[in-house]
Amino acid sequence: MLIREVVTEDVSSVLDLIKGLAEYEKDLAAVMNTAEKLHDDLFVHKYCEAFVAEVDNIVIGFALYFTSYSTWKGPCVYLEDLYVIPEYRSKGAGSKLFDRVVQVAKQRGVARMDWQILDWNQSAIDFYKRKNATIDEDWFNGRLFFD
Repeated sequence: MLIREVVTEDVSSVLDLIKGLAEYEKDLAAVMNTAEKLHDDLFVHKYCEAFVAEVDNIVIGFALYFTSYSTWKGPCVYLEDLYVIPEYRSKGAGSKLFDRVVQVAKQRGVARMDWQILDWNQSAIDFYKRKNATIDEDWFNGRLFFD
C-alpha cells in the first residue's frame, strides 16, 4: 500500500471516492463537484490538498484537507474528508492517510487539526478515539448554502 500526494491523474478516482463517501452518508444527490472543479481547486487555486492510498496502481482511499484559522489559536489543519472503499477498510489505509495529514499539521506547526464526524458513524468515532482524538459533543454545525 502506497500513501502519496494526489496528482492530476487521480482526480477522477478521487471524485469517485467522494461519491462513494456521499453514498455511504446517504447523501449522494448533494455532490455537485466535478472532476474539472476538483482539479482546479486542488492544483490551480490550491484551496485544498489531498493524499491518496493506492494498492496495485488503484486509488482505494483519500484524505482531503486545507488550512483553516482559529481566532484563538491561529492556523489549523481541517480534515474535510477521509474515506477508504469498503473492501480495503481495516487494512490500515485509513490510519495511514490520517497519520500523513497529522504529519503535515505537525510539520506546519499549526495549533490543532479539526474534522467532523456524523453522530451515527460509530466506526468513525471509534477510529478517531483510537487515534487519541477528542470528540467534542458541545458544538453544533452552522451552514449556509449558496447556489
